[in-house]
Amino acid sequence: MDFLIGGISFVAAFVFALGGVGAAIILIPILVSLGIPINMAKPVGLFYNTVSLTGASVNNIKNKRLDFKMGLPIIVASFFFAILGAYLSKFVPTNIILLLFIAFLVFSGTMFLFHKKNEEHAYRSDVPYLQLSLIGAFAGLLSGMLGIGGGGIISPLMLMLGFHPKKIAAVTAFVVPFSSFSGFLTYWAMGQVNWHILLIASVAGVLGATLGTIFMHNKLQHTTVKKILALILLVMAVKLIFKVI
Repeated sequence: MDFLIGGISFVAAFVFALGGVGAAIILIPILVSLGIPINMAKPVGLFYNTVSLTGASVNNIKNKRLDFKMGLPIIVASFFFAILGAYLSKFVPTNIILLLFIAFLVFSGTMFLFHKKNEEHAYRSDVPYLQLSLIGAFAGLLSGMLGIGGGGIISPLMLMLGFHPKKIAAVTAFVVPFSSFSGFLTYWAMGQVNWHILLIASVAGVLGATLGTIFMHNKLQHTTVKKILALILLVMAVKLIFKVI
């Protein structure tokens, strides 16, 4: 079981780092399918996001890919709303959480698959602080409630606002550790952390996300990144639908 969780964590972190999205969105349903209760899987996913995307962000900062001004309003809003989301999650039934998770996966997957920008110069470069703060608040709330980090909601919404996918990936990879960590601390305070699983997943996640970030910026077109993420998200949504029904 330990080797299986480690292998899955590495591959998931590698693939999802291609789009700057925390891989907890796929790790949590996999852990649940392996028999781990969802309330125990969520803090593992949040800490996993924290450490794996911290490694990716260090790489982005070193290579000057990160727009700090764009990331700051999302960080501040998502950090505090993730705490609220984690607290509210204990009042929400498991089936409702899973249904929200499915809706989240379908929305993110279809956005990555069908939202298009035709011209490279059409991508915006300004910093709309209010809109980015609202995205951060919404992503943070979902992050804490679902244990997903919020990257899958930040990325498609920033795509809708007109930002370049690779810039979005760098910003999202920088933001997600903050919202994930605040949500994780809340679950820890509520006594719901399995430290053994958390350690295995996190070590593998750091390695996978760092390598995935390097590969994405050096080898892949942004359209390819979007298609890879969309396919994985939609497949996981279908898998969870069969679990719920």
